[in-house]
Amino acid sequence: MKDLQKKHIAILGSTGSIGTQALDVIRRNPERFEVEVLTAEHNADLLIQQAIEFKPNTVVIGNEKLFDKVNNALSSLSIKVYCGAKSIASVVEMETIDVVLTALVGYAGLIPTINAIKAGKHIALANKETLVVAGDLITDLAIKNKVAILPVDSEHSAIFQCLTGEHINPIEKIILTASGGPFRGKKRFELENITKEQALKHPNWTMGAKITIDSASLMNKGLEVIEAKWLFGLEANQIDVVIHSQSIIHSMVQFNDGSIKAQMGLPDMRIPIQYALSYPERLESNFPRFDFNEFPSLTFEKPDTETFQNLSLAFRALKEGGNMPCILNAANEVAVEKFLKDEITFLEMSLLIEECMAKVPYIAIPDLAAYIQTDADTRAFAKSLTNSKIK
Repeated sequence: MKDLQKKHIAILGSTGSIGTQALDVIRRNPERFEVEVLTAEHNADLLIQQAIEFKPNTVVIGNEKLFDKVNNALSSLSIKVYCGAKSIASVVEMETIDVVLTALVGYAGLIPTINAIKAGKHIALANKETLVVAGDLITDLAIKNKVAILPVDSEHSAIFQCLTGEHINPIEKIILTASGGPFRGKKRFELENITKEQALKHPNWTMGAKITIDSASLMNKGLEVIEAKWLFGLEANQIDVVIHSQSIIHSMVQFNDGSIKAQMGLPDMRIPIQYALSYPERLESNFPRFDFNEFPSLTFEKPDTETFQNLSLAFRALKEGGNMPCILNAANEVAVEKFLKDEITFLEMSLLIEECMAKVPYIAIPDLAAYIQTDADTRAFAKSLTNSKIK
């Protein structure tokens, strides 16, 4: 029999930054949460360690070549082991799951999230690309299936928390904060020879490689802008971005009387993860506390969209709608991959994305099949672009 006092959690991407921190939250609250499913793509060793500690019902390793390794390591335990993308997409439908934490990187989170919603599972969303790619489909499905989408990103969690108890009060706008990344204040000429090692050194947060590069280029904030549109039912002109280098105010809401609510705290992703998993409750924690005396000054500045063009490209994609955010996302995933392989420069990432937005066919009202085709077409075109073609 399932313990009705606990929430049974499926973590898609359990070996990544969000996944490991989610498991720490669960480790600290064993009376409130139980791990039902763990999935990983390549990190079999850590997945095995996690499975041995948390003893989930099921684990899935995305890389099929690693199935035997995982299966053999867990053979003495009553844990079901599967492999492949199709297994990740279908395991979310298990009856015993209450909440699916989608912490997969990029477009890979789309189909599993759709399947989880159709199965009536509440979503703790750490995969912003799902809403960027197909926000209209996801939000419609969530309403139809009476499923809650609970944001895990610190910025969207902050907005969500600020809106608690404010359902009758119209939002004038939201203000997403951004640290500015490791290159805050630099101009374009200073970024011409940036290395991936420099771009991977985020000043405030510890994250995976892809999101860290996105933060350095401000694309992460651009993706969050598009995600916010769908999470909170906003138009592009209701979303602002401000650079706040201390990462203490995680985001703000301005209401129609001009008042602003802000959610504050130290940069610790376990706080929004725990809130999403425990909602509507707030669970006690012993996480480090913010001390005003240690931060006598909080600063704010306008983002430099001439230097960091990805943010303006994201706003453009949001305003154009249709499959343009899907094009933006697919092009960015390829651009980041190319940059990490030293195939293009830091500044050329924006040029590649802009070229894809100009050349990949636009669809005003796409369905799921169109989104899938757009993603494939964009990736193929982006991969064909070399330095000489995007300069």
